[in-house]
Amino acid sequence: MPASENLRGNQPIGIFDSGIGGLTVARAIKEKLPYEKLIYFGDTAHLPYGDKSPDSIKYYSIRIAQFLLDNHCKMIVIACNTASALAYEAVKDFVGKRAVVVNVIDPVVQKISKEKKLKNIGVIATKGTIKSGIHASKIKKANAKQEVHGLATPLLVPMIEEGFFNNKISRSIINAYLSRPKIKNIDALILGCTHFPLIKPEIEEFYNNKIPLIDSAEEVAEQVYQLLKKNNLLNPSQKIPVHHFYVSDYTDAFEKSTRFFFSETIRLQEARIWK
Repeated sequence: MPASENLRGNQPIGIFDSGIGGLTVARAIKEKLPYEKLIYFGDTAHLPYGDKSPDSIKYYSIRIAQFLLDNHCKMIVIACNTASALAYEAVKDFVGKRAVVVNVIDPVVQKISKEKKLKNIGVIATKGTIKSGIHASKIKKANAKQEVHGLATPLLVPMIEEGFFNNKISRSIINAYLSRPKIKNIDALILGCTHFPLIKPEIEEFYNNKIPLIDSAEEVAEQVYQLLKKNNLLNPSQKIPVHHFYVSDYTDAFEKSTRFFFSETIRLQEARIWK
């Protein structure tokens, strides 16, 4: 999407997710583009998005997009697979030329469709993402020889949000999901939720590191760079910026959990955009 002539490189990049998962994307963007200012919004009041209706997710996403536009963001990254699957077009239509809009699904599809050796690809994600069938339809369109097998894993997001990972409880739930016949004999597994990189070591352990796990963070960061460059929107400043992080419902536990994702202490502010 061509950027509006009114957009400038020193404006921030807006990133949103239903919770802390999108911080994996934010971290990758920060590493790729260290001089870009980030504004992150976690919609903790409504997480998880995976069991919400498509209309609700579109409504939440558009309201958050307006919040990010109000904060003068030049780009909006939908760092949530469910919102990317169900609300990307709605957000893009709403935003128009006021910002560049990026989702987390297309970069993964572009990457995996080029891997000719991969024939059977598994996807684990929320109910909403799997029900949309977006990975299967997009990958099949890009590479007709690839088959996609989706499995809804609704317990994983709340499990991660509550801090249950790298322990007996998380391993038990992860193993129960990954043992299901639906994703047996796959050549690769797409982590179809930005929360899932936090449990990546446990998933690798289940597969004995024998199949590639694909998450969106690095691919999205590369696309963000390419789009900013194409639209002449890279920040010309060489100063390290101050990033801002917002949630729709603040808790101390949530702030502590962010350290696992962003690898540094960050201060969360509450933004009650629903009132």
